[in-house]
Order: sequence, then C-alpha cells, then structure tokens
Amino acid sequence: MKFKHAVVITGSIGSGKSTVCELLRERGFKIIDADSIAHEQLNLCAREVAAELGDEILSGGKIDRKKLGALAFKDAEKLKILEQILHPKIRLEILSRAARLESAGRTYFVDIPLFFEGKRYEFFDKVAVVYAPKDTLIARVMKRNGLDRAAAKHRVELQIDIEQKRAVADFVIDNSGDLENLRDETRSFLEKLA
Repeated sequence: MKFKHAVVITGSIGSGKSTVCELLRERGFKIIDADSIAHEQLNLCAREVAAELGDEILSGGKIDRKKLGALAFKDAEKLKILEQILHPKIRLEILSRAARLESAGRTYFVDIPLFFEGKRYEFFDKVAVVYAPKDTLIARVMKRNGLDRAAAKHRVELQIDIEQKRAVADFVIDNSGDLENLRDETRSFLEKLA
C-alpha cells in the first residue's frame, strides 16, 4: 500500500525538521512525528530496553533519555540493539496513523528523521529534505545539546551525509538562513506540492 497523500519530512540532526513541521502545523496540516512516537514507544518498552542496555539508563524506574543518548551515541552496538527494539514498534505506529490520515484524502506530513537511514518506509513516495550545510548542522547541535564540536560532529556523521539526502530528495527546503527565510522556503515548497 502506498500513502499517496503523505509527504515525508526528513533531513539531518540540527537541520530544522521540527521547525518546518511547526510551520506546517500553523497552516493547518496534520503531522505524524516519528520522534514523538519514539518517545512513547521508549516509555512503553523501558524494561526491555533496560534489560538489554543496562539499568544505568534508568532514573526513578523510567528511561533517562540523556543517559541513554550518551550510551547509544558512544557505542554502535548498543545503538543497534536500541534500534532493533524500537524501530519495528515505531514503524507500525507510523503506518497505523498514516492509514487513518490517508482516508481523509488531504495532504499530511510524516516527520521521519532517519528516513534514508532506515529503509523501512517504502510506503511513502514523496520526500522533502530540510537542508542546511554540515557546518551549520554541527553548530546547531552544539548549541542545542550543549555538546563540544567533536561530539556534535560525531552525532551528525552517524547519519547519511546531508548532501546525499539533498541529492535524492523530491523536494528541498533550504534552512541555511533565518526563520523568515525558512518561512519563505516552506511556502515555496507547499506551492510546488499543489
């Protein structure tokens, strides 16, 4: 089954996907947010994750996302285990929500940060990449996450290079400038969709 009314929003860490989705929400569009679903699923399977990765990621019986992030981003094997637990659950929930929205017959957006990395979403044909150059991504991740340059660069480089994503996207929303520029880019993107 293809979701013909869906458009995936993707990019890289720090590219501004969430801001674009917020601008789309302001215009009345429905958004399926994979990160939000991931947080829900992480809470639902906290015991399973802790059993695999260790109790040190727990705080008060719940997953401490900062501890989990520090562990997973340092250890590729632990990140792979986490993905094996979470991604099938996230995928099922995204597909369930997409099926409900599809029946309305209107354009909606699916925010999937790891769309190209995962190769689990063959049901979606239209893909928009929120783009910013790699140095901008690193600077944003440093500021947002309070990381030094090496740690931010490492997180950016865990994903497929932004230039590769840009090259295979159906649409590119350039977020190299300020918020007003991003509003213009988003408006232009919506005009191309129409």
